[in-house]
Amino acid sequence: MSYAPVERTYTFEEYLVYNDGTSKHYELEDGALLEMPPASDLHEAIITFLLIHFYQEIQRLELNWEVRPSGTGVRTTPHQSRLPDLIVMTPEHRQSIQGKSAVLEIPPLMIVEVVNKESVQRDYEQKSLEYAAFGVPEYWIIDPLLNKVTVSLLDIREYKQTVFTKKQQILSQIFPELTLTVQRILSA
Repeated sequence: MSYAPVERTYTFEEYLVYNDGTSKHYELEDGALLEMPPASDLHEAIITFLLIHFYQEIQRLELNWEVRPSGTGVRTTPHQSRLPDLIVMTPEHRQSIQGKSAVLEIPPLMIVEVVNKESVQRDYEQKSLEYAAFGVPEYWIIDPLLNKVTVSLLDIREYKQTVFTKKQQILSQIFPELTLTVQRILSA
């Protein structure tokens, strides 16, 4: 990951309309544009696997929810906007971005991030603090580097984390009947 070449501070409004003429994607971090590198094959396979399984669970339970990949952002503070790998949102969330940039300013039900070499500290530390303070009820960190999944559940304004490995079934408050193991996710 690298910062955009123009060294200046951007407002959230400037970030929403920023276009450098490329297909690059950026997060807004403390007013700076942070370039997000293209995902690896494994990263994309994990996201696709989870997207399908979450969608199937939403359909099975007849919920009026939606699961979206990285195109939808989340504004966590006045000067921070993230592009999570997956979010789960309600019709209220969809309504809040209808007709404007797809950046939520209300916390989605769930966020999933897949760790890569460049994002370890950001995903485990910075984003955990931001997502908790923002009020995201459930945050998954999929870590193919360490072969584990960390599920963070919001308790007041802090996350209580549970780490799952190997053939352990992942426990989720958002999807309590979901039957996924770490091994299945990481072998996507």
